[in-house]
Amino acid sequence: MATSPSSQPPLRLLLPAISVLLLSCIFSSSESATVGVGSISRLLETQDRERAPPSVQVAAARGVLRRLLPSHSSSFDFRIVSKEQCGGESCFIISNHPNSAGPGTPEILISGATGVEMVAGLHWYLKYWCGAHLSWAKTGGDQLNSVPQPGYLPRVQDDGVLVQRPVPWNYYQNAVSSSYTFAWWDWKRWEKEIDWMALQGINLPLAFTGQEAIWQRVFQKFNITKAGLDDFFGGPAFLAWSRMANLHGWGGPLPQSWLDQQLVMQKKILERMYELGMTPVLPAFSGNVPAALIDLFPSAKIMRLGNWFSVESNPKWCCTYLLDATDPLFVEIGRAFIEEQIEVYGRTSHIYNCDNFDENTPPVDDPEYISSLGAATFKGMQSGDSDAVWLMQGWLFAYDPFWKPPQMKALLHSVPLGRLVVLDLYAEVKPIWSISEQFYGVPYIWCMLHNFAGNVEMYGLLDSVASGPIEARQSENSTMVGVGMSMEGIEQNPIVYDLMSEMAFQHKKVDVKAWIDLYSTRRYGKSVPLVQDAWNILYHTVYNCTDGAYDKNRDVIVAFPDVDPSFISTSLESYQNNDKPTLRRSILQQDSGSYERPHLWYTPSEVISALELFIRCGDELSGSNTYRYDLVDLTRQALAKYANELFLKITKSYKLKDFNGVALHSRKFVGLVEDLDSLLSCHEGFLLGPWLEDAKQLAMDEEQAKQFEWNARTQITMWYDNTDYEASLLRDYGNKYWSGLLRDYYGPRAAIYFKYLLESLENEHSFRLKDWRREWIKLTNEWQNSRGKFPVGSNGDAVYLSRRLYEKYLKNHSGGVAL
Repeated sequence: MATSPSSQPPLRLLLPAISVLLLSCIFSSSESATVGVGSISRLLETQDRERAPPSVQVAAARGVLRRLLPSHSSSFDFRIVSKEQCGGESCFIISNHPNSAGPGTPEILISGATGVEMVAGLHWYLKYWCGAHLSWAKTGGDQLNSVPQPGYLPRVQDDGVLVQRPVPWNYYQNAVSSSYTFAWWDWKRWEKEIDWMALQGINLPLAFTGQEAIWQRVFQKFNITKAGLDDFFGGPAFLAWSRMANLHGWGGPLPQSWLDQQLVMQKKILERMYELGMTPVLPAFSGNVPAALIDLFPSAKIMRLGNWFSVESNPKWCCTYLLDATDPLFVEIGRAFIEEQIEVYGRTSHIYNCDNFDENTPPVDDPEYISSLGAATFKGMQSGDSDAVWLMQGWLFAYDPFWKPPQMKALLHSVPLGRLVVLDLYAEVKPIWSISEQFYGVPYIWCMLHNFAGNVEMYGLLDSVASGPIEARQSENSTMVGVGMSMEGIEQNPIVYDLMSEMAFQHKKVDVKAWIDLYSTRRYGKSVPLVQDAWNILYHTVYNCTDGAYDKNRDVIVAFPDVDPSFISTSLESYQNNDKPTLRRSILQQDSGSYERPHLWYTPSEVISALELFIRCGDELSGSNTYRYDLVDLTRQALAKYANELFLKITKSYKLKDFNGVALHSRKFVGLVEDLDSLLSCHEGFLLGPWLEDAKQLAMDEEQAKQFEWNARTQITMWYDNTDYEASLLRDYGNKYWSGLLRDYYGPRAAIYFKYLLESLENEHSFRLKDWRREWIKLTNEWQNSRGKFPVGSNGDAVYLSRRLYEKYLKNHSGGVAL
């Protein structure tokens, strides 16, 4: 095998594992087909027939290569092959190029059933023959230094390598990803993400951008004015919940320039997705209508929904209106929306997402009524597209106890078999397929939800990811037709998404221990035993959450308890030393349940040991951006849990009426927040500035810039409405460990609380909870409306600061030794 000298060490380490990983992917189609795949065969045939011409897909694949690795644009060639050449399934084939003649000529030929398969094959080759690693820019970016120079690429076995998909679809996104992550993206960022999707083999992405412009056109046909829509659409950072009928008007109104701009963006997104052979999923009508429709159609069955997390049920933005699916007007609007999309976009992939009851419960539980709702919802799609297939998030079945077997069956069986596909949205923690007789015969996609609200937290279930899709697909009478990633926010925990993406091509369970050893070598471009040991600790701790609790980050720094300290349990010894997760998780609690305690499912001292190993590798790996991201994230994780313990010490001192103890530990807490802010500023993946600046850059004038920045600031703090004395019920739901946010908001908020603690002890009166709330809410409202700028580039030495903070806060706490 010809390689460049610089790439030989990692390649020697990689090659023994390559054969194991690849052999697990080479199976005949008869071993991978499921009952569910047969149900959607007609749709798959239609999509294959309507896909972009091979020349267009090949050109799109070359474009991805050119943007990813321009130095190797001539080193790879691409070719579309039929499914028959793939053994009856979608696949990619990696082979040595028959015309290779050294530098400047193609060395590797990547063949695939579509553009996505070809690009995924390129990634697979770079990953397992060249030791490369791809991740989002904010999580360290791509490690491509290990790829040999053109003319020296490793050859594969003479007969090539065939990698088939075990199931047809690899789904991507959550209905709320569009707001938590994509809200402020321009085309440059979208192009990078579509490239990333293709490299991961994603062929079924949501395509929700720009739909408000379509709705504007549709509702205007029903005589709804712009004023009626101003009250209907939410602001840019809250569109996901406006679309799902959870709220209306909050953060709005939407400027016409925003509507036009986003529609242009959507056309570019769809064009690129189609060029790559993807199947973009468009939205459909769920019944969510503007209030103005009531006066225009007084006989229509329109009901007002209940309060969704609003403090005072303010009708200005809560309690939306839903058109009953059995009303004739429902099908009329549903058809108009589908037809308008097809006319504006020029084509469709025939799959439409619609979620009628996303955190909204039907008015009655009669199965016949629910069946009629489902049938009418699908009729609205089918009347606009005779080949329509309904894609539905299965979150309602995990979230709402309303959905018992009779109600589930009624909804799922209201649509002809093969015309409804369910996303088992939270399957890595709470799979519905296994308790619903495989969704009662309906095709479904096994999804990993993983992240809520784009919170920053090292967390995952790697064993579940490595085995869950395999168990589901191989189960008796499986109706599984795909795997997917349905996170609420991206750009965190790259290891989790690297493994989950692979499951689109894995036919057997993955040996996670062997995979992680390979992962660390690829991620940093070299094998470092100490950092491999650290990753094995992380695998068995932060990435082995098996307690069944959903990980909504409630660390005290980013989700400060809004509670009288007298109600807080302060069993610090159990928190630090007890190895039973159920006991550790019950430390922070109070009788009225007004806040969620921090989630802790591992022993913190073990993670601090992993951090110590990471820091010891600093001299060797400091030049790696992926290493610096992981080092900052791991230090942040350890300090965040230490801050939770500091808060308990503050509370314990308060209960003991120990003024000096409260003062001492409060100063430590606030100092820790400031130090943590400095650490986060060392990497561009942990900065507040880009989020705010990206929002403002989409504005057309100063008023829009002010509105968009308010949207961006509000989503990550109070989220929804509040009064002068009562905080939002969704406060801190979108919390972030971002430099700038800690120093400017989280730290001052904590200081206010501690001020009232000390005042209570000094004046010998109870804690003034209402006064604390008033001052905190005033701080929040002022911060949401402020316009101060924050850095958009990193600043500082991550290795130095991580070492210093380890020694300042964690060494003595964990019993470690000085480095």
